[in-house]
Amino acid sequence: MLKVTKSLLLFLLLSPYLLFADGHIFVYHRFDDSRYPTTNISTRELRKEFNYLKKNGYKVVPLIDIVNKINNSEEVPSKWVAFSIDDGFRSFYKNGLKVFKEYNYPFTLFIAVKYTEKNYKDYVSWKQLKEISKYGTVEFHSYGHGHFGQMSNEKIKADMDRGLALMKKHLNYEPSLFVYPYGEYDSRVEKVLEAYNFKAVFNQNIGAIHGGTCTDANDIDRSAVVGSNAHDFKLYLKFQELCGVHFQEPTTYPKDRVVKRVVVTLDDKSIKSADIFISNNGWTKVKVHNGKIIWNANKTIKLNRIKIGVKVKSRIKLMVLSK
Repeated sequence: MLKVTKSLLLFLLLSPYLLFADGHIFVYHRFDDSRYPTTNISTRELRKEFNYLKKNGYKVVPLIDIVNKINNSEEVPSKWVAFSIDDGFRSFYKNGLKVFKEYNYPFTLFIAVKYTEKNYKDYVSWKQLKEISKYGTVEFHSYGHGHFGQMSNEKIKADMDRGLALMKKHLNYEPSLFVYPYGEYDSRVEKVLEAYNFKAVFNQNIGAIHGGTCTDANDIDRSAVVGSNAHDFKLYLKFQELCGVHFQEPTTYPKDRVVKRVVVTLDDKSIKSADIFISNNGWTKVKVHNGKIIWNANKTIKLNRIKIGVKVKSRIKLMVLSK
């Protein structure tokens, strides 16, 4: 789950440029399960969010509707919202599902198959998944929920094949959507997943969905609204996607935990300045020359999973690097 640093949140809150725009995908995990506060949301808070959407004219759509817009190179309407739930915790079946049914809101549940197959007590059963699928869709979140960035290509493939086979066996369904476990991925992991031909692959980077030619169907942003992030729901609805961003350096997690240089190219050559974000280090304003950012950062990082982001006025784009 993505934790927003205070510096990132403060920067965004104080930005005068944030406007309502682009579509948004939100992700939840546990519901009314206070044992795990960082991945939990209360159904009371959930109803507050749903009421806000109804009151302010948002349209909650199935996740596949946004995917289809992206794959057809169409822009996503600015007040479209889609909901996803990760992992397959039983608290969704016991507590969260009734709220989605109450508001008649569609959802997509991404399951880590191992925990259902082995009957872990905190996870939904195959029987419960069949009932859940009457009201929303069930998609794939790997078999063992491992750290793909630390796994070999062969182990990733074995995990994927095992999980997909079990979903076919129990649900008679071949998933078309996938979420990276822990939101962790890199170019190598992306390459391994190409063979599975998913309609879309999702991360857990805070952001928005512009669609058109801007959004990569194999790297779609979702904002986590759980734990301490839940009260930022309205803020996340104001985010816009920064299009035409190409991260050149770094491409892998630095072994010495120092981000020495950040290199980014932008399709828009008219941009003269931008802000660069590195986890633990906040934002730094940098110059842009002919669509290129070359910043000698020399920033030490502490986390095993870090974010590097680019912001231009109201628009933002993040990427993740995992150890």
